[in-house]
Amino acid sequence: MEPMELLTSATPYSVFNFHLPQSLKENASQLCWEYNQLPPGQEARRREILEKLFGTCHPNTFVMPGFRCDYGFNIHTHGLTFINYNCVILDTSPVHIGANTFIAPGVCISCVSHAMDAQQRADVITTSAPITLEDDVWIGANAVICGGVTIGKGSIIGAGSVVTRDIPSGVVAAGTPCRPLRPVTEADKIDLSTVSF
Repeated sequence: MEPMELLTSATPYSVFNFHLPQSLKENASQLCWEYNQLPPGQEARRREILEKLFGTCHPNTFVMPGFRCDYGFNIHTHGLTFINYNCVILDTSPVHIGANTFIAPGVCISCVSHAMDAQQRADVITTSAPITLEDDVWIGANAVICGGVTIGKGSIIGAGSVVTRDIPSGVVAAGTPCRPLRPVTEADKIDLSTVSF
């Protein structure tokens, strides 16, 4: 399988990291640098860069500065997406971000991992698996989402959580490792009469 086929595959894989062409990262490195250097008020240029960087960039995708990714072409937004400051997406496999998804500051979404065996790790053997955030997901600040994980529709991940396994739809989940704590219910709705604006 060719490197580009491997990287964009929905199938988990293992590889000698040095065998992946580093040139595939050059576009993302340049575009992320440009994006993060833009002064306030450059929304048209921000949009232009995101459309060049991401594999799929929904028009309602908003990314705050401090953003980093490995390749960019593996990131796909499918509706309103808000990615807050200092987010890192290591997209060595596809990352699908559903509509109405909110990603808080400092979140790390990492498809890539290293070999557990020390010698294989020293030989720079890495693994990778896709990540999917379904619609209406909220990821709390400084959470880590590991490769192979799907977070179900409408779920909330607590700040600082480490998500190593799938999270079902419609739950509040938190912890290290992250686990469902309770369902999201009608009682979680904010009383609109208390909203100031």
